[in-house]
Amino acid sequence: MSAAPLIFYSFPLSGHAHRVALMLSLLNVPHQRVDVDLRGGEHKRPAFLALNAFGQVPVIDDNGTVVADSNAILVYLATRYGGQAWLPSDPAGAAAVQRWLSVAAGPLAYGPATARLITVFGAPHDADTTMARAHALLTVMNGELSGRDFLTGSTPTIADVACYAYVSHAPEGNVSLADYPHVRAWLDRIENLPGFVPMARTAAGLQTA
Repeated sequence: MSAAPLIFYSFPLSGHAHRVALMLSLLNVPHQRVDVDLRGGEHKRPAFLALNAFGQVPVIDDNGTVVADSNAILVYLATRYGGQAWLPSDPAGAAAVQRWLSVAAGPLAYGPATARLITVFGAPHDADTTMARAHALLTVMNGELSGRDFLTGSTPTIADVACYAYVSHAPEGNVSLADYPHVRAWLDRIENLPGFVPMARTAAGLQTA
């Protein structure tokens, strides 16, 4: 008797959820996607809160192992299905990946991701401050990517998966990528990986198609 497929609780316009969707596809992990009605408040109801008490997507249920938080899920999937190709076990490699997971939860979340929240979802944040944070981050990323193909070296890791969606979709938050050629080249490299899947785009901000 085969195990039940992994269940992936998602929301189509969430960059956090896309991290998981992309990782599942890159690793070719069979799964069932369940879209959570965030606008209808489904994520705040008891059934979903039993999966994640913080009331946030994404969440996975891997045959009874429930994991919440996008970066935690990336660590789980890489360890369970991908091995050291996506999450190095050596001290320096693991630390390099963790650095960018922290960026994804910090500067990326409060910069490009928040800029997109303002334009796509009408979130009440200060646009000028948020865009300044976004461009500060992109400047650093552009510099670091000038000397390597991916965030931690010559091959992709979960660090790249964690940072891809909100950088790619930064124009939806009125954050132009025009001045960051190394960032754009990095996005192209990720999009050319076997198994890549895109996140749905909106027509918000600078994104017109």
